[in-house]
Amino acid sequence: MSGCCDNNCSIDALRERQRGTLLGVLGINAVMFFVIAAGALYGSSTALLADSLDNLGDALTYGLSLYAVSRGAAVKAKVALFKGGLIFLAACVVAGQIVYKLVVPSVPLFEVMGLFSLLGLAANSLCLFLLWRHRHDDVNMSSVWECSRNDIASNLSVFVAAGVVWLTGSGWADILVALGLVWLLMRSAIRVISSAMAELRGAV
Repeated sequence: MSGCCDNNCSIDALRERQRGTLLGVLGINAVMFFVIAAGALYGSSTALLADSLDNLGDALTYGLSLYAVSRGAAVKAKVALFKGGLIFLAACVVAGQIVYKLVVPSVPLFEVMGLFSLLGLAANSLCLFLLWRHRHDDVNMSSVWECSRNDIASNLSVFVAAGVVWLTGSGWADILVALGLVWLLMRSAIRVISSAMAELRGAV
């Protein structure tokens, strides 16, 4: 006789697959945070800084998601709620950096912006590929998927901004893209928080 019923075995297998995927994308994002943050500081790019903070937030998010994998729906919803708060905090940090750049303007190094945005795009494309099959598993994994999808948009935006900085010799493209990323992060935070709140109400 089987040691567990088919349903429990399939759930355990799903959780193990989720854990393996989350460990992989956590490692990728942790490394990319340091890599892109270094590029942002060297290249004086607010858009790259936003990108690096996004990677840091994702690494923390994936760590929380690992904790939530084997927990109940209420715990997963609370973790997703916290993730939404982290995304919102990242948006606020980037907004503060934008204000600083408006007060103390500078032109970022477009070569650095372009190179590091492509590195980020490659890393985040791999994460998106790994997370694809889990995007509809539950509120925990769908919020992780949301974070990864945002990263792709961020990387592409920074790359476009690098091209505009190169063409114009102005730092305004960097600031405008950073503003766009703030909006994207805010929208994502609202979406994740709303889903988590709905899940919490359903779990009561």
